[in-house]
Amino acid sequence: MDVQPFQVHLDQATLDDLRDRLGRSRWPDTILGSAWDYGADLAYMQELTAYWQTEFDWRAQERAISTFAHFRATIDGLGIHFVHARGSGPNPLPLIITHGWPGSFVELLSIIPLLADPAADGGDPADSFDVVVPSLPGYGFSDRPTQPGMHAARIADLWARLMRGLGYRRFGAQGGDWGASVASFLGLTYPQQIAGIHLNYIPGSFRPYLAPDAILSEAEQTFRTEREHWYQTEGGYGHIQATKPQTLAYGLNDSPAGLAAWIVEKFRAWSDCGGDVERRFSKDELLTNITIYWATQTIHSSTRLYYESLKRPLQFGPGERILAPCGVAFFPKEVPAPPREWVERVYDVRRWTEMPRGGHFAAMEEPALLAEDIRAFFRPLRD
Repeated sequence: MDVQPFQVHLDQATLDDLRDRLGRSRWPDTILGSAWDYGADLAYMQELTAYWQTEFDWRAQERAISTFAHFRATIDGLGIHFVHARGSGPNPLPLIITHGWPGSFVELLSIIPLLADPAADGGDPADSFDVVVPSLPGYGFSDRPTQPGMHAARIADLWARLMRGLGYRRFGAQGGDWGASVASFLGLTYPQQIAGIHLNYIPGSFRPYLAPDAILSEAEQTFRTEREHWYQTEGGYGHIQATKPQTLAYGLNDSPAGLAAWIVEKFRAWSDCGGDVERRFSKDELLTNITIYWATQTIHSSTRLYYESLKRPLQFGPGERILAPCGVAFFPKEVPAPPREWVERVYDVRRWTEMPRGGHFAAMEEPALLAEDIRAFFRPLRD
């Protein structure tokens, strides 16, 4: 495996073209007073994109991102970008953390120092990790796959090879959203190498085996009903990305305003923001993530992960289980969220934490809470 240092840098022509396109946005009409009822609010999107065009400083964000050590590894001919932070404690545990959609590696930057150097935050240096944060294939500065079949199980294989190539024979895995799927497949496929998996989301495709005479708890029955309701009211994005991602790509890859609306609406809907997205995320945080999608032209390759993963869902037959120890951090605005007994039908749940606040983007919303739960879960699994 070839690993080379990587510098995050966008050329000025790309940034100039972005500002020019933003200045020529053609806005749709809206129903008066509808706000976010029909989707992304027109007034907010005009405010955000005006800031993007005239005030947002990508170079400042680029400098902040570049305080981390970035690399690219070539695995099976595919270039994978990753951040690598060596732990400062006496015996750091290797940990690979995977982001999801519509996030990117920047979603996880706040949590890296808390895990690599817990003593700097008043923690125990014995809890330190060697942290590896890759960009999913087709996201950000990783290569876009050109062949079908790049689903979560395949990504787990790439991550296992990446960690071996970095010299880590035993490691932990963590993730939310697609990262939870990748971590789950790592725990399923590589139980001898995986010290444990920590999830802040239960994959949407997860289906335990249910015998014809299986008895579901009241909480499990309620969850299945709520899950179907959520898919009917909030799942339209997933259905189109899982069925016709290429059609969606033409608009989102051509219009920065359209791309921003598609992404920001999810940051608002899935976070613990009370309807005000900037209660949790600043304009700069939102636009740094969106700019990476825009500049690397990866919105279409990112959404293809939904299409590909339909072919390899996280579904189980009789007696099949994930053997790696599992910890779950449940953030209250993460919906639909299954009860513990549903998860324990397959996962070996050793720790289940119900958080006081936070949502889908836990590493951005509540990095300290998530970091402490990760430390506590892996503490007995280090040796």
